[in-house]
Amino acid sequence: MGSLRWKIAAITTAVCCTVAAVLGILVHNVVARQVVGEVRKELRTELDHALASYEYGTVLDDGRGALDPPGLPAPLRRLVARGDTGSMTGDRDGKPVMWAAGPADGRPLAVWAPYEETRRRLRDLDAAILACSALAAALVTLAGLFLAGRISRRLATTAAVARRISAGDLDARVGFPAEDTRDGRGHRDEVRDVAVALDTMAESLQSRLEAEKRFTADVAHELRTPLTGSLAAASLLPEGRPKEMINDRLRALHLLTEDLLEISRLDSGVEHADLEPLELGPAVRRIVAAGTAAGVTTAEVTVVRDAVVLTDRRRLDRILANLLVNADRHGRPPVEVTVDGPEVAVRDHGPGYPAELIERGPRRFRTGDPGRGRGHGLGLTIVVGQAAVLKIGLGFANAPDGGALTKLVLPIDEGISRPDEGE
Repeated sequence: MGSLRWKIAAITTAVCCTVAAVLGILVHNVVARQVVGEVRKELRTELDHALASYEYGTVLDDGRGALDPPGLPAPLRRLVARGDTGSMTGDRDGKPVMWAAGPADGRPLAVWAPYEETRRRLRDLDAAILACSALAAALVTLAGLFLAGRISRRLATTAAVARRISAGDLDARVGFPAEDTRDGRGHRDEVRDVAVALDTMAESLQSRLEAEKRFTADVAHELRTPLTGSLAAASLLPEGRPKEMINDRLRALHLLTEDLLEISRLDSGVEHADLEPLELGPAVRRIVAAGTAAGVTTAEVTVVRDAVVLTDRRRLDRILANLLVNADRHGRPPVEVTVDGPEVAVRDHGPGYPAELIERGPRRFRTGDPGRGRGHGLGLTIVVGQAAVLKIGLGFANAPDGGALTKLVLPIDEGISRPDEGE
């Protein structure tokens, strides 16, 4: 915003200087024409008197006129030679004078007057114009900086609130009044309109998200009870393929309901981590081994460098388990898990994440590219929510040679250090 402030001030100053220069030139030309015109008029009067006296045989002897005087400018001589009269500035005896000359028996008859005073007046005029222009430019620059500063500060406030909203703080508001009634006329401006529009958008977005959260929580809670009863009832069915199909679908619906309940708790902000120091390498090996033993996932673990992190063991299990299931379900083997200090990378060799997910993050009930399989899009949403609770840095990308790549950066437990472990 600082650059905007200085740009506005620079443009204002440039416009002021341009206007001042144009007005200065116009004033200079008008005044110079008037002052020089007065000198020329006086000299023409003297020249007419000298020419009339010459016709009657009177010779000029006042020191301000002569017949064919030395120092008469050549252009004026040529003008007189053509039978015309005229005037122009020049020098005489090293001093500036104004010349006026006319023909007298084929020779130039000239009069002159000192021009130094006139030049001094014009220089004083130019100095006054320049000083006034500089003062006006300085005042306009200060005024421009003041006004631009007010605009830039308000825009900076609006931009900061917009960034907070985009980061998830839907309670952030600019707080500018819709109308400024201090002058009693309800003055409005564009910056205030933008701020009010941003606040209105945030309120609308917040109300819609809150409605979505309430709907998700209500649906999950309402489904939980009949699902529990349905699972109990299905257990009473006779053994066979129909019972297996019903139980399979009921378990899938039960998992979906539990995911929805977990997301609703994460959305409500009531989740709090139970932090404890944890050796990351062994913990990751345990999580992967548990998934392999359950037949859910299969992955290769590499510990480049171990570290002691401060995290919640249960929530970390949930994050890595969801990432492994996502890689196993939507990617292709081998699935690789690499621990390098506090950083954990989970990578598969499938089609990779869709561009929209990498740019905007996962969205519930949307899996993006059909090439990554079928699902509800809740697993990665839970990963994002749990990572936020644990203050884990999370990034989604695609490996240069193909495959989805997810990186976790966990907070280190500063009180405990472990030697590096390489494999």
